[in-house]
Amino acid sequence: MDSAPSTDRIGYLPDRDQTLMKIVVTGPFAVGKTTFIRTLSEIPTLHTEEVMTQASAPHDDLVGVPGKTTTTVATDFGRLTLADDLVLYLFGTPGQHRFLPLWQDIARGALGALVLADTRRLDHSFEVMDLVEEQGLPYVVAVNTFPESPHHPDEVLRKHLDLHPGTPLLQLDARERSGCARALVALSEHVLARLPEDDRTAPEDRP
Repeated sequence: MDSAPSTDRIGYLPDRDQTLMKIVVTGPFAVGKTTFIRTLSEIPTLHTEEVMTQASAPHDDLVGVPGKTTTTVATDFGRLTLADDLVLYLFGTPGQHRFLPLWQDIARGALGALVLADTRRLDHSFEVMDLVEEQGLPYVVAVNTFPESPHHPDEVLRKHLDLHPGTPLLQLDARERSGCARALVALSEHVLARLPEDDRTAPEDRP
């Protein structure tokens, strides 16, 4: 008779009641979504990055990001267990408008969104926040502090981004695990606070 699966096996989820949350990690082109998921995921991540070519030059604005050489053309995927009973599935979206139908497909069924922003191009965040709001998703805005990015206090960023007072705002470095984890904890709390009590334990087929 086969023995029970080991809980030490990579990728194994223990057989207990858990809240499984599908989270969208989104934001404009070249804002650090792939790096964010790679930094946090407890499993080998799935990425669909391709080298940028001259054909994409008319569509991908490289102002402020001159070192960008690759771009996500489908999705990034990772997983993070925040607690024994809370597991996040992280789906990264492409940042360009031409991938809008794919963005909408990825966002379907998500419980919340983490919107990454860049102070060098804050105005590029408005379209993404509009998409998230159209999907009815609660969201957190996390400003990715690139080394060459200008720094602004939270109150200035809130005003510039025209954020609702109830929308959490954080600043982080997408390469550093602790700040990224704090952003997802803030998003999880924001999402769970909006869920009806009966919906906080997800069925087995979620997300």
